[in-house]
Amino acid sequence: MMRMSRHQNPLPVLWTFRRCPYAMRARLAIAASGCQVELREILLKDKPAPFLAASPKGTVPVVVTGDQVIEESRDVMQWALSQHDPEGWLDMPDNGHALIDACDGPFKQALDHTKYAVRFPDRDENLERAKALTHLQDWNDRLLRTAFLMGPRRTLADMAILPFVRQFANTDRAWFDAQGLTALTKWLDDFLLSDRFNAIMTKYTPWQDGQDRIVFPTQ
Repeated sequence: MMRMSRHQNPLPVLWTFRRCPYAMRARLAIAASGCQVELREILLKDKPAPFLAASPKGTVPVVVTGDQVIEESRDVMQWALSQHDPEGWLDMPDNGHALIDACDGPFKQALDHTKYAVRFPDRDENLERAKALTHLQDWNDRLLRTAFLMGPRRTLADMAILPFVRQFANTDRAWFDAQGLTALTKWLDDFLLSDRFNAIMTKYTPWQDGQDRIVFPTQ
């Protein structure tokens, strides 16, 4: 972590929340790109006024650069990697985007209906978990054939989906481990043990007006 005076040259501002998988994927792409931002950690239960002024929808991540506000995590990933993509994450077949669509749509819905089952009394938790499992099995089948979802190297699809598989696994890790998803489990655990994951999960105190800025990633 690098702290710098507020009076240094301005950087794009990243509003983020450490545990949010959408914010995780944004930080992963920014870190991979090497582009630096001013990181501002927030509490979702106590959102600062400047954050809401920049993005009234009130969800993270949000990047503010000059007069541009980027409010969707995939757009933040594209923004960062379009500036510098040293690992070629964007060099991905078109069906990689379809995998991310499935993650962000039906898989995330089933994940939420499982993780937050008490909020959805009209939903059958076991049925929702089974829906999520169909996506996990598809990704596992891919990973039985290649090291990453789209082939022998990681791409945007891996790094966009991994935070959500982590979130799902954490809802009941014993159940997850019992499903026989050997390739998917290795893919997830390798990520969780990686320096890259560790680097984006640093704990920061919530942003307050007037504090020295936090530059992310450090170089």
